[in-house]
Amino acid sequence: MWICHPSRWLVATVLYVSSFVGDLFDGLAARKFDQCSTYGGLLDMVTDRCSTAGLLCVLQREYAHEHKAVLLFTMLILLDMSSHWCQMYSTTSLRQHHKSADGNKGRFFLVRWYYASYSFFGYCCVGTEFTYVALYLLVHLPEVDVGIDLVAACRYFLMISTPACFVKQIVNVSQLCSSCYAVADFDARQRNKTK
Repeated sequence: MWICHPSRWLVATVLYVSSFVGDLFDGLAARKFDQCSTYGGLLDMVTDRCSTAGLLCVLQREYAHEHKAVLLFTMLILLDMSSHWCQMYSTTSLRQHHKSADGNKGRFFLVRWYYASYSFFGYCCVGTEFTYVALYLLVHLPEVDVGIDLVAACRYFLMISTPACFVKQIVNVSQLCSSCYAVADFDARQRNKTK
């Protein structure tokens, strides 16, 4: 596949960042034009998870010589997929939107804050995606000589974005635990009703 070819790293980066930036605005457009739907929310969640997992798979290949990094990227894929799937399932089973206050009532405070504060949500999501993009660029930037130290700039950018990525993983763990607890609590309440 031509886009996976190592010489296409700049094209791949531009396309990935463009896709991510477009994703920031699709929800705004859906709300503005009254085009929101359960299916749209599901599709948005699935495409987000698939694109992030795809980039993490590419990072696994790029950092294959560092076994701890491969394990880390694998764990990040599993955490991202499972926490978001459980969140979506737990709120949908209650007939709530996964980002709504009602859908997150009783959840861990960090999960409620994450979905209630658009700035915190944006900080975590954008910081995480750009951490992954910066890690990808660090593999390829040494090949480029444009008179500016792009590697140093990328490392500086990585230092700024990595805390957001770290916080996002804490949110993901909290989301996974909170949503699993919510489903177990729902099951227990349903069982007590039938007795």
